[in-house]
Amino acid sequence: MDHIRLDHDVPAADHACPAPVDADAPGDDEVALAFARTRSIAIVGASPHPSRTSYQIAVWLMENTPYELFLVNPQAEGEEIRGHGFYGSLDELPAPVDMVDVFRRAEHTPAIAVDAVRNQAKCLWLQLGVRNAEAMATARTNGLVPIQNRCIKVEYRRLQERIQEFRAV
Repeated sequence: MDHIRLDHDVPAADHACPAPVDADAPGDDEVALAFARTRSIAIVGASPHPSRTSYQIAVWLMENTPYELFLVNPQAEGEEIRGHGFYGSLDELPAPVDMVDVFRRAEHTPAIAVDAVRNQAKCLWLQLGVRNAEAMATARTNGLVPIQNRCIKVEYRRLQERIQEFRAV
């Protein structure tokens, strides 16, 4: 009979979701201000499959926020989520977006950061479990608010009162 062995001396796998740390995002006021100033969001890596987190977050944003959403996934062109079609890239969007929310593996994010800068985004958001220093540096040095390893839904809900205060000013 095989037994389960817990070995606490073995490091976590490289694919494990890193726990959020303060350095992954600016302070609450800057994040809330980024939300308050945002009018449109591109979700890069959005999936048309309801079982995927990116689908669930897209639907939540559609139902619970005032943002205009654009779904970006070249593999999903021709599909839609609640009437929102998919675009092949940020370059194909009909207008610049304020925030780029990324559901892609970390190794893909530096190129997405460059695309976000080129397309005049104001915030680059890497979803929970996604961290990349190069992407964050590209965002920061080009004036974008850099946020990584955070869930946009969790942060929006947590900061909702502060976001409303900033919108009222």
